[in-house]
Amino acid sequence: MILRDATEADLPGILAIYNDAVVNSTAIWNDTLVDLANRQAWLADRRTKRYPVLVAVQEGEVLGYASFGDFRPFDGFRVCVEHSVYVAEAARGKGIGARLVESLFAPARALDKKVMIGAITGGNQASVRLHERLGFVETGYMPGIGTKFGRRLDLVLMQKEL
Repeated sequence: MILRDATEADLPGILAIYNDAVVNSTAIWNDTLVDLANRQAWLADRRTKRYPVLVAVQEGEVLGYASFGDFRPFDGFRVCVEHSVYVAEAARGKGIGARLVESLFAPARALDKKVMIGAITGGNQASVRLHERLGFVETGYMPGIGTKFGRRLDLVLMQKEL
């Protein structure tokens, strides 16, 4: 497996992982599937902002991806970013998510970011533990602020000083 910057050719794999998370998990709080044009626009936006999109690839297959973006669109938050990481179901539990998140630290520092934030669905203990192992600490718990699959969702905020 290799980690590298995503290319346009990786977008179908990224799209499949994203849409699987929409349909089958509470990792993404969207109900609507997206199309390839959506992921193309997302990648172009990340590139414009010099924000990385990394993929984990094995034998040409995208196993996972990670990126970061603005935490909030106000000048006062310019020192922090919020990351996201998604791994294909068949590739989970093999350390890919941790490697992807760790690979975001250096690009964030290079952009003079000081804090990386992870927003995790309450109850997702695997993700909380992954973040703890990477040096993130829980800084907020917001009960019932979202909904998906007809139920209320809690949000756990974790952050890491870069």
